[in-house]
Amino acid sequence: MRHQHVRRMVVLAASAFVISAVVAAQSPDRFTLKAPNGIAFSEFRGYDSWTVLAVSHPDDADGCGTSKTGCVKAIVGNPVMVKAYSEGFPANGKPVPDGAMMAKIEWVNTRNPAAPYAVTVPGEQTEVGVMVKDSKRFKDTNGWGYGTFQYDAATNTYKPATSDPTVMKTLCHACHTVGAKARDYVYTNYARR
Repeated sequence: MRHQHVRRMVVLAASAFVISAVVAAQSPDRFTLKAPNGIAFSEFRGYDSWTVLAVSHPDDADGCGTSKTGCVKAIVGNPVMVKAYSEGFPANGKPVPDGAMMAKIEWVNTRNPAAPYAVTVPGEQTEVGVMVKDSKRFKDTNGWGYGTFQYDAATNTYKPATSDPTVMKTLCHACHTVGAKARDYVYTNYARR
């Protein structure tokens, strides 16, 4: 009887191990990923609990990364970025300090059928775009490093949006240079609340 109990415990433990391995294989840790310019997703660990700076809703699907049906985005900032805003950025004219980080979390637009009125809400996640201020690492992009990690709901995995290390410089920073140079390359205003 005792051997049967021990054998059952071993089988249960082995089964639990196999199930854990399968789940781990299906949802690899996003924090092991790196953008081609060296930005590691792990640098942004905890971004999902950072302060919401603002939200955005592009007028057309072209501003929605992989989604062509429209999207909603939450822009969040780490404590260094929040402190810069509390000290008057961008109106104070000071640059954002090194160590500041922002993440733009993007979801496909969807409707909430339970709401008593028509409302657009976040649906499936599509990507997380990140920015970090590090004047030593990113001299050629005015101190800012950029990365984008796309989410695939079907496989519950993330991947870098590109394998080309020049894309973040030629695409992301070029866009921030167009309209936000005078604001230390940051478009986002801290939304009043």
